[in-house]
Amino acid sequence: MSKEHPKVSIGLPVYNGENFIRAALDSILAQTFTDFELIICDNASTDSTEAICREYMSKDSRITYYKNEKNLGGSPNYNRTFELSKGEYFKWAAHDDVIAPNFLSQCVNILDGNPDIILCHSLISFIDENGNFLRNYNVHLRTDSPKIQVRFHDLLAKHLCYPVFGLIRSSALKVTPLMGGYGAADAIFLLRLALHGRFYEIPEYLFFSRSHGKQSLSILFPDYMSFANDNNNYSVNMLPDLYGYAQWFDSSNDDSKLLFQHWRIFWEYLRSAWLVKMSFYQRLCCHISLIRQFQGTESLLCKDFVTAAKILWNQYTNSQTMQKTNSQISEP
Repeated sequence: MSKEHPKVSIGLPVYNGENFIRAALDSILAQTFTDFELIICDNASTDSTEAICREYMSKDSRITYYKNEKNLGGSPNYNRTFELSKGEYFKWAAHDDVIAPNFLSQCVNILDGNPDIILCHSLISFIDENGNFLRNYNVHLRTDSPKIQVRFHDLLAKHLCYPVFGLIRSSALKVTPLMGGYGAADAIFLLRLALHGRFYEIPEYLFFSRSHGKQSLSILFPDYMSFANDNNNYSVNMLPDLYGYAQWFDSSNDDSKLLFQHWRIFWEYLRSAWLVKMSFYQRLCCHISLIRQFQGTESLLCKDFVTAAKILWNQYTNSQTMQKTNSQISEP
C-alpha cells in the first residue's frame, strides 16, 4: 500500500461514539483488501472517542485522526472526511455499523471491472446493540438501470439511504454536490450521485447496520423500521422529523431560523434534475416522478408556514418583553 496513493479511502465521521466505535474499527481493519486509508473526523466528542481512536492510530499507520474544535453538524463532518481523502475509491463508515471482512474486496472488484458503475454496496442486515441479528433490510431500488429517469424515480421513493455507505468512485463524488445542511440531505445526495452513473448491489449480506436508542434514526425517525420493506405504504405521520434532521446535518440550524424544510427539500429535488445533462424527455420524466412522489404531502408544505409564523411570533413577543424590561430598568 502507498500511503500517498491508496486505492481506497474510508471516511469515518463520529461524535461521542465510545460505545460502538471499537467494533466498527475492528471490522474495517479486518478487511481482506488492505490498500486503504482510514480518516476519522471527530466532531468534538466529549466522551472517550478520542482516546480510543488514538489508541488504534498508534497501532495502524493507515489511520489518521482529526478532531474539530466544535461540533459542525453531520454534513460538514461527513464532507470533511472526503475532502481529506486521496483514494481512487471512497467509502463513508458509521461508528456504530460493521462490515464483513470481504466487503471492500468485493466492491473493488465490481468497480474495477465495470467503469459505468459509480457506487457498489451490498445487501444489509440490522443488528442490535450486542451485534445480534434483528432482520434484513428489504428495499431494492432500480439504481442499476441504464435509464437516468428510472434511477431518479426510484431514489425518490421512501428508503433509508444505506447505499451512501457503499464504495464510491471519487471522480463521481468530485462532480456531485456533497451533503447539504438540510433534512434528507443524504437522500438528495444519493439521487444526485445516481444521475452520474449506475449503482450495483452485491447479492450478499456484507453490511450490518446497528439499531440502538442513541442513533439519529431512533431519535428523529422512530418509525424507520416501517421503511425496511420494499413497499410504499406509509403515512405522513411516519416520516422523520426533518427540522430535527436539519439541525443534525448542520449545527447552525437552530430553532430561531426560518428553515421551511419541506419546501427546501422539494426545491433541492427539483433542482437536482437540472444538475446534469439529459434529454428533454428524461427531464420531463424526472419532473413527473417528483410531482407524483410528493402528492399527499401538501400538508407538510403548509406546516412550514405555521412553523415560521410561530418562530416569528416568539421572536416578536420576546422582543416586546425585553423592551419592557429595559424600559423598567431605565426608569428613575
